[in-house]
Amino acid sequence: MKRILFLFLFSFTLSSFAEDIPTTEVITPSPEEVIQSFQAEINTLKEKAALVKSESEKLRSEINLLWVCIAAFLVFFMQAGFALVEAGFTRAKNTVNILMKNLSDFTIGSICFWLIGFSLMFGPHIIEGIGLGKISFLETSLLLEDGKPSPNKFGFFLFQLVFAATATTIVSGAMAERTKFTAYLLFSFLMTAFIYPIFGSFVWSNLFDTNNSGFLSKMGFIDFAGSTVVHSIGGWAGLAGTIVLKPRLGRYQPGGTIIPILGHNMTIAAMGVFILWLGWFGFNPGSTGIIDGGSFAIIAITTNMAAAAGAISAMTLSWILFKKPDIGITLNGGLAGLVAITAGCNNVGVTSAVIIGLIGGLLVVGGVLFLDKIGVDDPVGAVSVHGLNGAWGTLAVGLFADATFGGGPNGLFFGGGISLLITQLVGAMAAFVWAFSLSYVVFFIIHKTMGLRVSEDEEIVGLDLLEHGNEAYPDYKS
Repeated sequence: MKRILFLFLFSFTLSSFAEDIPTTEVITPSPEEVIQSFQAEINTLKEKAALVKSESEKLRSEINLLWVCIAAFLVFFMQAGFALVEAGFTRAKNTVNILMKNLSDFTIGSICFWLIGFSLMFGPHIIEGIGLGKISFLETSLLLEDGKPSPNKFGFFLFQLVFAATATTIVSGAMAERTKFTAYLLFSFLMTAFIYPIFGSFVWSNLFDTNNSGFLSKMGFIDFAGSTVVHSIGGWAGLAGTIVLKPRLGRYQPGGTIIPILGHNMTIAAMGVFILWLGWFGFNPGSTGIIDGGSFAIIAITTNMAAAAGAISAMTLSWILFKKPDIGITLNGGLAGLVAITAGCNNVGVTSAVIIGLIGGLLVVGGVLFLDKIGVDDPVGAVSVHGLNGAWGTLAVGLFADATFGGGPNGLFFGGGISLLITQLVGAMAAFVWAFSLSYVVFFIIHKTMGLRVSEDEEIVGLDLLEHGNEAYPDYKS
């Protein structure tokens, strides 16, 4: 009996204890709920990925903008290089005038390109497909995005501005030592505001708007960094100016005798070339506009090798012709190589760049001798360096373009046929006709109205004292 009572009480206790233990109900989610949960997680990850992508694109855009601005700063520094080269290649009594012209090219050019030139070069075309843009105020149109200033567009404007100043400065050297300062300022204004940007719009207007191509770019014309657009335009304008001016006093004697007029300081001329060489690493690689892909490094090498080859070939030829390696010709040979490679620096290989530079160095020597033979006085060799080699570099694209570098069509020597060469020839000829003809008309009108050339007395004494009332070297007697 006791055993039965114990078992009863034990079982009762267990049942009471079991009632006190909380029970957990296991809920199994439906397939639809599982899918919804996974979808929510996926959406969260997508939002995070989109945020990372947005930040990455913003960072990439800012890095590209930084590169464009750094390149523009280097190209701006080329103004100092041009000033030193021109001053060194000319006489001491005209140094202040050279420096003033180079400074004015950038100061006047900055304002003129801002007010007029940029919109003509990159604005919506007045005549569809030709390349002439409408004049507009930049603050209300081309440099804004969603009603606010666009840093990327401002960076692009800065890069194009320093290019425009470079084209104008080239003219200064060809017309050195006998040009009225006021006349030169007028031409500097017209060059930056109209002559350079209008031709530039024929080739580069689509850089700002891919649907805004000029007629040369539509033809497939290649001028990556400006052998034609910048250098030939400046060189041919300088040729027009020096023809209208006529030679410096005493340069060409009866019977064909040519009297050398030596530059006063080869030290600063050489320093100027080194500065220009450095600046060209902004000029050519900077024209990529982006860091992505690293093609700027390849362009830097093609640029450098062409310059080195040009200096070597010019030095060698001068050694053969004059029995001595000439410093002035060698310096110009390096510049010739730089000018020649500028059009195709993104489209040719290293070996081709060396060949282009070698030929450029030879051409600059031949060009200087030819101009002297026909009585065209170019004190610094600007026409041969920039005009002649700008044309050569443009044609060289049609010969040496290699689709492995920078894409695009192949040149003649890489199986591309003759069509690209013809296109390049058309572009080079168009540049000559445009720049030389228009500049000649402008210079001729200036010559007949306000006067282009200083008086004989001013030229003999020097432009520094009579045009500027100052001397670069007050105690310098040579």
